[in-house]
Amino acid sequence: MISEKFSEQYPEILRQLKILYGKKIMDFEKRYKFDEFWGQQLKASDFDAKPMVLLLGQYSVGKTSFIEYLLKRKFPGMRIGPEPTTDRFVAVMHGDEDQIIPGNALSVDPEQPFHGTNAFGSSFLSHFEAAKCNASILKNITLVDSPGVLSGEKHRLGRSYDFTQVISWFANKCDLILLLFDAHKLDISDEFKEAIETLKGHDDKVRVVLNKCDQITTQQLMRVYGALMWSLGKVVKTPEVMRVYLGSFWDQPYRIKDNEKLFIAETKDLLDDLLALPRNSAVRKVNELVKRVRLVRCHAYIITHLRDKMPMLFGKDDTKKDLIKNLLREFKEIERIHKLPPGDFPDVRQMQELLMVHDFSSFEARSERLFEIIETVMSVDLPRLMKTLAPSNTQVETNPFKESNWVVTEGMKQGYDELFNSLGPKAGFITGQVASKPLLECGVAMVDLRQIWELSDFEKDGTLDSDEFALAMYLCQRVKAGDPVPSQLAPNMIPPSKRHRFKNINF
Repeated sequence: MISEKFSEQYPEILRQLKILYGKKIMDFEKRYKFDEFWGQQLKASDFDAKPMVLLLGQYSVGKTSFIEYLLKRKFPGMRIGPEPTTDRFVAVMHGDEDQIIPGNALSVDPEQPFHGTNAFGSSFLSHFEAAKCNASILKNITLVDSPGVLSGEKHRLGRSYDFTQVISWFANKCDLILLLFDAHKLDISDEFKEAIETLKGHDDKVRVVLNKCDQITTQQLMRVYGALMWSLGKVVKTPEVMRVYLGSFWDQPYRIKDNEKLFIAETKDLLDDLLALPRNSAVRKVNELVKRVRLVRCHAYIITHLRDKMPMLFGKDDTKKDLIKNLLREFKEIERIHKLPPGDFPDVRQMQELLMVHDFSSFEARSERLFEIIETVMSVDLPRLMKTLAPSNTQVETNPFKESNWVVTEGMKQGYDELFNSLGPKAGFITGQVASKPLLECGVAMVDLRQIWELSDFEKDGTLDSDEFALAMYLCQRVKAGDPVPSQLAPNMIPPSKRHRFKNINF
């Protein structure tokens, strides 16, 4: 599990990001009406927010069950069924007590990163809420459940808000986007296709989860996987192959156990991806700010360029129409004059629509002082921040034959792992009830088992991963051989995967 919060790892980076934005970028955005085109200005909560994971998929693919699987419990307001049961966006967040916060209250809370949802109006906010509950994984990430994507134009008419615009907003805010598919339902509806196309530019965040794979045989799974990749290839226009996780993400035993080992390995990889988010969040926040600054700078060049093209007295309406119609021509001219990368420019059609309601003559003139500041941000301030993110004094192990200093030898660990996997771990963990049977079979007294469990359950969450289970079995074997249960673990007893918790111990 995650041991440290992002805000505890990188407080200085957060502070510098907020200062940089507040002192050098915010004024630039205000002057050139960036918020009227591309969204509200950032607040402190946007920098302090926990990493967010957006779940997107058609109805009945298991999005809500997937969240329950991660939380190891139900969350407030949760509804599961074969029909479209989730009719709203739900931000599942950490809280000491179960609580549901309506969208209108959530959008004005300065401590939450959802203030930008005000732009979608009360029609959306009435379909948005936060569900707070006490689950360990939520201490470090926030999960966003979305309504099931519908198929057919007839169903889409029921939405009172622009679904794809909302998805685009969450995609900008989220650190990871999971596209969920049912192994029995691979079709991509028109609305789902539009939603996936909205994710363009966030390809590095997108992962695919093929759920309910335990209900088909190995041969069927191969065909389903190929069909899924073929369907995605027609929608996602990237040269890279998307990462697909295979499994059955709910708390029930696998129905067809042909690919059990594969599902366990895939589940571990997915959880590792999720649990790495807090560590990678600092890099993402800096990266997102870099992308924002590049768009801000390009936007300002466009606005000032269009203002300079407007006549002083007559023919303003005709000139405006011509500039909007031939906006791509103007983009090429701006690119040539100011040596801007083509990738920094916004989508032409989207910019044309946004410009329709604006008076070009009211745009602010170019300020050399502000442009110099934003160029300094791009060339000096942001690269300096990126350097602070680089790992320092990192030691790379070059000897693959170095002897392990864990008391659980490789041979012992292999045997314990086989026993662990035979117990049917879920998401890489087994519960205390499942673990109790092999531990009791060791013949150790109950009072000793209680102490062994306290020593082995590092997360204190009532579950054991494979390393914790191996340690518990090792301690049971030691006690069975006549040794007492140690009052505390010696350094060489601590599994290597847990040693980051003990900074003052020399291993």
